[in-house]
Parts: sequence; structure tokens; C-alpha cells
Amino acid sequence: MRNFFDTLEREHVFNVPPRRVVSLVPSDTLTLVELGCGESLIGRTDYCELPADDVGRLAPDAISKLTSVGGTKNASVEAIAALAPDLVLANKEENTKSDLEKLVKMGIRVYIGFPRTVAEGIGHLARLARIFHRENDPDVKALVKEGYDVLREAEEARKSLVPLRTFCPIWMSPLMTMNGKTYMSDTLDLCGAQNVFADRERRYPLAADLGKANPLPPDDVAGRDTRYPRVTMEEVESRAPELVLLPDEPHPFSEEDAKVFLAQRTEAAKRGAVVRTPGKDISWYGSRAIKGIPRLRATIQGWRS
Repeated sequence: MRNFFDTLEREHVFNVPPRRVVSLVPSDTLTLVELGCGESLIGRTDYCELPADDVGRLAPDAISKLTSVGGTKNASVEAIAALAPDLVLANKEENTKSDLEKLVKMGIRVYIGFPRTVAEGIGHLARLARIFHRENDPDVKALVKEGYDVLREAEEARKSLVPLRTFCPIWMSPLMTMNGKTYMSDTLDLCGAQNVFADRERRYPLAADLGKANPLPPDDVAGRDTRYPRVTMEEVESRAPELVLLPDEPHPFSEEDAKVFLAQRTEAAKRGAVVRTPGKDISWYGSRAIKGIPRLRATIQGWRS
């Protein structure tokens, strides 16, 4: 018996590997291809893609040839059902709860993941290998081992580092970032960057988040996601970052955006340490992290004085 529990503690049994899979998680789509399970994929989202640095190693059309069912937040339940999948891979944060509930009510198996640390992301990679009965394949064993090796190497290096105080926004207008309860923040910390907003929760309503009104009491915001605060430029300055990392997703930060942060009165601006970087290296868990973590570590290390 191959029993697995998803993030909602729902039990799934995979005595035979899934054969018709719709992935609603871009990082999972890539992971399945890298695990050699690409032939099982029949559907993806608009945001599932083969990153540029994987071209040449994997088939160029490994993902693009798949039927798209829409975005991660607005996937078409009807289009998914029409593909008659035996498994839908989803993420608690990336996908819309009501859509997943509709699929479950239709009798479609939905496995919901939610890694919040790099370690959990590598564990998710290993779990998918077992779900798809690929864990004994030599290439897959090597891939999973490499994932744990990258993790252990980064953890060991982190022990002797004084982390750089770092601001990493995820959106420009409104200016948004993440706190310490997110996968992205854990990635930054593992790579030697201290998230300057790790302790900052999102406040409701918007005016409260921007310091212009009193926040609603905790009971009134119960169940809402408080991990992605909206902040002001003045608040960024007050947090005194030594490094500003501007990812190219979910918001494609530009050179013009970089100039805004270079004009601030921060140590990062003074040193010119405002750096555009691949967003996938920070936010995609699973197989992508195997290359992303060393690359991000090198970027951060390059700005140590």
C-alpha cells in the first residue's frame, strides 16, 4: 500500500501510478517532467513552463505541448474535468479553494501540497517520486539525492554566516512583500539573506496595512492570509536593508523599479546592492530548487563586503 497524506490531512492511496495528470502548480509540472513522468501529464496552467536554463537538457516542448486549463488562480474547472484526469496536483496557496472543492465534489482526486520551507519542498519532490513509482529509477534517485545534498550544503554554510539584511518585494504597485511564514522567506534565509519583514503581518483593511488606520481586531481577520503585507517605501527605509532583491516574478521588476530603490536612503542603495534576480530561484520548490538554491546563494554571497 502506498498511502500519502496531503496538506489537508486527506489520505490518498497510489497503488498504481497516476496516468492522466493535470498540474495546477508550475513547479510541480517541471518536477514531474524532471522525474520522467512527463508522459502522465495531460494538462497544465498558463504559467507552467520550461525555464530557459532547462532548455537543451529537457525536450523543448515537454510542457508547452500540454493543454492549458487557465491560470493558477482562475483555472477552468470544466476544462480540467473534460480532460478526465485521475489526479490533479494543486497547492493550497497558489490555487483557488472553491475550484479545488468543485473538483473534489465531481469525484476527481485532488492532491494538495503546501511546502513552506526548502526542506519541505525537497521532501515534496521525494514524495512525488514515490507517488509515481519512480523512486527506484537511477536518475530519479540521483535527482532526489542531489536535492538533499544541496539542502544540507546550504544549511551547513548558513551556520557560519551573518545574514545580509534583505528586502525582497513581490509586487511594485501596491508594494508588497512576504513575511517569515513563507517558502520564499525560508529560501532567502537558507541562502544567507535575512528577510527584513519576517515579523511583519498583513493588516486589514488596506489603510491599516499602510499605517493610516487602526487594524481590525484578530477575530475579524481570522482565516485571512496575513503573510503578504503591503508596505510603504518609508517602511522599507526604516528596516535598513543591506541588499534589495528584485525577482522577475510574480511581478516582473524592471530597471526602472530598481532605480526607485537605488534612490532610497538605505545601505543597499549606498552600495548599489539592488539586484534583479530569477523569481523561480526564490519561489519554485521541488526540482527547480536544486539549481536555484546554489545560484541564489552565489548572488547573495557576491554582495558581502
